[in-house]
Amino acid sequence: MSNRILLMHPDDTVAIALQPHASGETVRGQIRSRNDVPKGHKIAVSDIEKGEPVRKYGHVIGSATADIRAGELVHTHNLAYTADMSGTAMPTSDTVIGPQAIPSDELSFLGYRRPNGRVGTRNYIGVMATVNCSATVVSRIARHFEGSIDVTGSSIDSVVAVTHQSGCGIPAGGAEISMLHRVLRGYIGHPNFGGWLIVGLGCEVNQISDLIGSESISQVPIRKLCIQEEGGTRAAIETGIGLVSELVAATAGIPRTPTALSELSVGLQCGGSDGWSGITANPALGNAVDRLIAGGGAAILAETPEIHGAEELLKRRAASSDVAGQLQAKVDWWQNYLAEHNQDLSANPSPGNLAGGITTILEKSLGAVAKSGSSPLCGVLDYAETLRESGLWFMDSPGYDPCSVTGEVAAGANLICFTTGRGSVFGAAGAPTIKIASNSELFERMRDDMDIDCGGIVHGSDSIEAAGDRILLSIIDIASGKRTNSETHGLGTFEFVPWSPGAVV
Repeated sequence: MSNRILLMHPDDTVAIALQPHASGETVRGQIRSRNDVPKGHKIAVSDIEKGEPVRKYGHVIGSATADIRAGELVHTHNLAYTADMSGTAMPTSDTVIGPQAIPSDELSFLGYRRPNGRVGTRNYIGVMATVNCSATVVSRIARHFEGSIDVTGSSIDSVVAVTHQSGCGIPAGGAEISMLHRVLRGYIGHPNFGGWLIVGLGCEVNQISDLIGSESISQVPIRKLCIQEEGGTRAAIETGIGLVSELVAATAGIPRTPTALSELSVGLQCGGSDGWSGITANPALGNAVDRLIAGGGAAILAETPEIHGAEELLKRRAASSDVAGQLQAKVDWWQNYLAEHNQDLSANPSPGNLAGGITTILEKSLGAVAKSGSSPLCGVLDYAETLRESGLWFMDSPGYDPCSVTGEVAAGANLICFTTGRGSVFGAAGAPTIKIASNSELFERMRDDMDIDCGGIVHGSDSIEAAGDRILLSIIDIASGKRTNSETHGLGTFEFVPWSPGAVV
């Protein structure tokens, strides 16, 4: 590192600008910037011929689309990904992004133990819509309890409305309704909920009985309400408020008890990523994840389109060849799925990603994988499939944050860690969300939304290990009841977005 640029690996052909550079400024020894280079963007540290690979983190992130001279800005005008580069983002040495696991056997948190033995980080009462037609009734019932529940001590944390845009207009018995059932059942059985009211219209494809049936998917109290049978909107809201009041009274006395880290399941997410995300927040989160897993906990990495090109790093850590094959099959499915729609995974970086210094999907994927740490990959889950045991898992999902996190919570994540570089105001329905800023400017600008600042890593005032300490301790504090900024703002209701890949009829 110099005081002007950051070189991540000795074999890299680009470095990251630590501050804005004007054309003609000396940035490293004899190298002068040939263009204005924004902070967080890439600058060539050696000449690169057209067609040659460009390396960052010691990995290939794309190929030069024009001759690039040392000191030149490297971005969309001279760097690109091509489909034949899949799997080429491999390191030039045996190093893997991410710290080594550090044991955390003595750490614990205060959680809510349910009758079936599972442990929650929150004590919510959920009000769920079976279909979009009952969403307004569900929202009005939950809204009645806003600000009226004591969130201190051993009381209810909040009443959570779970509404969505589906539940009808889809074939009964098809893949679409099957996936919706998996998501909704995952929430009903989730340990963060101490009771449920399920609200249906009455004539929809997705019936209440389809979700709870005769077999119990949760040992907490469940109440049912049909709007048509109740006599309409107003009557259903009044009855629903009474039923939720009963659930609150029955559940409010459940205490938090000391619980081992083995009962924590963390969903990993990044959104609004920038050029710093793969350098600061994501590897710091990876450090915390390694320590959580060493203490017996679990973590879920998702967003299949955003590991593309870096999947080999995860496959090398797979517990078996079968696990590696399952992961590759998910990536292949997405490639075929997008090809059917005349798209490919190279379209993934968003305008915000590009403005923040990320150029290609390979570069974005390398940063995204860093948040998984270096622990072995235990297995691969379908979207919203129930987490089976501790360790690191990959769950197939879109890269769209609300959709991906909805699947992680349905799978069993009882807390979400969300890194961001551009600034995200995301919150999850059903699990507290810790927002981790990749740079200090973002943290200061959006302090009401950010929980942790990892920006000091770039300038040497912080380290990945120290930031990992803070993240892990924050996970424990928030799992024990401390509120996140997204919870303070009441975020989450509109962010419940089940994946709907099938047809609507």
